Amino acid sequence: MKFTLSWLKEHLETTATLDEITEALTDLGLEVEGVTDPAAKLAPFTIARVIEAVQHPDADRLRVCKVMTDEGEKQIVCGAPNARAGITVVLAKPGDYVPGIDTTLGVGKIRGVESHGMMASERELELSDEHNGIIELPSGEVGEKFVDWLAENRPEAVDPVIEIKITPNRPDALGVHGIARDLAARGLGTLKPVPEVTVPGGFASPIGIRIAPEVADKAPFFSGRLIRGVRNGPSPDWLQKRLTAIGLRPINALVDITNFFTFDLNRPLHVFDAAKVRGDLVVRPSHEGEELLALDGKTYAFAPGTMVIADEQGPESIAGIMGGELSGCSEETTEVFLESAYWDPIAIATAGRALKITSDARYRFERGADPAFTQKGLELATRMILELCGGEASQVVTAGAIPDTTRSYPLDPAKVSSLVGMEIPEDRQRATLEALGFRLEGNQAFVPSWRPDVQGAADLVEEVARIASLSGLQGQPLPRPQAGVPAPVLTPLQRRESAARRMAAALGYNECVTYSFIDQAAAALFGGGSDAVRIENPISSEMTHMRPDLLPGLLAAAARNQARGFMDLALFECGPVFSGGEPGEQDLHLTAIMVGHTAPRDPFASRRKVDIYDAKADAEAVLAQIGAPAKAQINRKLDGWWHPGRAGNIALGPNTLATFGEIHPRVLRHFGIKGAAVGFTLRIAAVPLPKVKSPSRPALALSDLQAVERDFAFVVDPQVEALALVNAAAGADKALIERVTVFDQFTGLEDGRKSIAITARLQPRDKTLTDAEIEAVSAKIVEKVGKATGGVLRG
Repeated sequence: MKFTLSWLKEHLETTATLDEITEALTDLGLEVEGVTDPAAKLAPFTIARVIEAVQHPDADRLRVCKVMTDEGEKQIVCGAPNARAGITVVLAKPGDYVPGIDTTLGVGKIRGVESHGMMASERELELSDEHNGIIELPSGEVGEKFVDWLAENRPEAVDPVIEIKITPNRPDALGVHGIARDLAARGLGTLKPVPEVTVPGGFASPIGIRIAPEVADKAPFFSGRLIRGVRNGPSPDWLQKRLTAIGLRPINALVDITNFFTFDLNRPLHVFDAAKVRGDLVVRPSHEGEELLALDGKTYAFAPGTMVIADEQGPESIAGIMGGELSGCSEETTEVFLESAYWDPIAIATAGRALKITSDARYRFERGADPAFTQKGLELATRMILELCGGEASQVVTAGAIPDTTRSYPLDPAKVSSLVGMEIPEDRQRATLEALGFRLEGNQAFVPSWRPDVQGAADLVEEVARIASLSGLQGQPLPRPQAGVPAPVLTPLQRRESAARRMAAALGYNECVTYSFIDQAAAALFGGGSDAVRIENPISSEMTHMRPDLLPGLLAAAARNQARGFMDLALFECGPVFSGGEPGEQDLHLTAIMVGHTAPRDPFASRRKVDIYDAKADAEAVLAQIGAPAKAQINRKLDGWWHPGRAGNIALGPNTLATFGEIHPRVLRHFGIKGAAVGFTLRIAAVPLPKVKSPSRPALALSDLQAVERDFAFVVDPQVEALALVNAAAGADKALIERVTVFDQFTGLEDGRKSIAITARLQPRDKTLTDAEIEAVSAKIVEKVGKATGGVLRG
């Protein structure tokens, strides 16, 4: 958004300097991106007078001039056709930078004659494109600063241009009047009110308007009037200079007036050449095959349903975005239909994106123009057209109704302190809101129609704090408890998640953070990919669904690393997975994978491929770290992405705590993984919390009595799992048997059976075990294993 300082002062009565205004704008949230101050680049130049001009001895088109300056008489060689004695000129001295030619002057010789500076043209000083001669001033004293002369005689030439960045939530600042309102509320001046104007219509408009029912929700209000007998020529000098200063090209008076209101009062308008309109104007959805040659010279083909303004011939304008070339105004225009409407912001944004059109009207309508100003803007524009172009206005025709934006929120003065941390008196808070256009009735604040961003009581606090200046905030220490230990801030699940991350990292895994979105094909491999978890507006075709598992992201990361030569990997991620699209249909998992080998190559043959037991050991280590019970069961009720014969679940009854093992080869092929991959998934929330909640650990129980270990080798059927044998042996005497471990397995016995060897550690607590007691426990172990597995001691 660009505007000049003088333009701002048309709405703000102020004595503030340019620096004060720009500093206040940034502090108010209207960040200043740049200031173009012509006075700064023109500061070195002074006024001089030519007292003599003679022909150059060696050049027909050059003159040697004697020029009276503030430093005395100087000799300057000049090639301008109007260089002559007696004229007052603008002097650039040696050492001055001339912006129009991007040159710093020095003393030079031109065809053998010294020249001490130059007399400048308007183009050389970037005042205009005029360069047929040097500047001739009608007045001015020798030595006077040229910028001072401009400020008095041509103030627009030294008018600073300010450019600010507007955030999407501040459509009210897309007009100079809205910017002035913020500055007035800050205290930098007094806001000049927009005049109330009503132009009576002298006749009924021959062009009617209506809104098709299909777009009634997208075009709530449409109004306009015919103005006949206009003379459309160049706009007045003040209007052209105002538009040129902000980078707009003056076209003709009618178009320039609509552009002026767009930037002055944030009211986009459009004028149709009434002679080119056939029948009434209708706001309707476009039909199949319709297109429009727009004012930017491009032809746009409409998808069915695009909102357009059409007559009997077809579309004449893209509603709220850009008018058509065929009904545009030219110097031959004598009758115009002036349109002012309010459009639904979402509808304008959708159409603009589909057609890839960027215009000043679209930029404002999609952010939310003031609906209550629609009719007032029409009246003000009508008056300006009559003043500048003459003519007679018809009665206003309307369709639809202006949306009711009335809403109010309670004003609680104490909220400023609790939400922002600033102490602002209540009377100042109320005065601030009233200055911004809010209407106060008791403690209820009614929001003005031009502020669609204010949607709650907290927004009132933000407005008060913004005007008061958030730069006044001071850091305050957080309150600390007077005594005792503060209550923990983290929940048990958060502490458990942190502990699991640390343990996985300590085991040698590298943590990954991947997107929660994956493609449908990958999601389907892991039981997902349904419409319930499909993203409505995915950022790419590879991120269309919420992930049902963490493995897809880790496997994709492993494939990228393998493609770059890193074949041995250990990765983990902790994050949410989604079984559905509703609240509560998600879970917190920690998943890790290992690909390749356990170690680099060495001469000691320590390198081997990762296997299921690596994954199982790491899964158990992380479970132990987060407090899972040590005595869990292993089952094989596996999901389809695990290898059916080389994976298992760690469970407590029906509750699965973790899954470990090899990943199915079909899944590895989909992701392009070379070699086998193993991994594990922990369901962190499934691990039961301890029954006794104590901040301290239980006392360490050690026994000073000698432990006894006994080895057993059992012959069992080949389908018997070692875990079943271990659990049976451990249950023979739970008080005395501390642990049971497998230390050997031998297959290939003559009858097809296998041998499993275990060690049972017996730890007495109150006395040393006798041989008889040890033999009794051993007999119980043999008996228990026999009943549970059918195993017998190996002979």
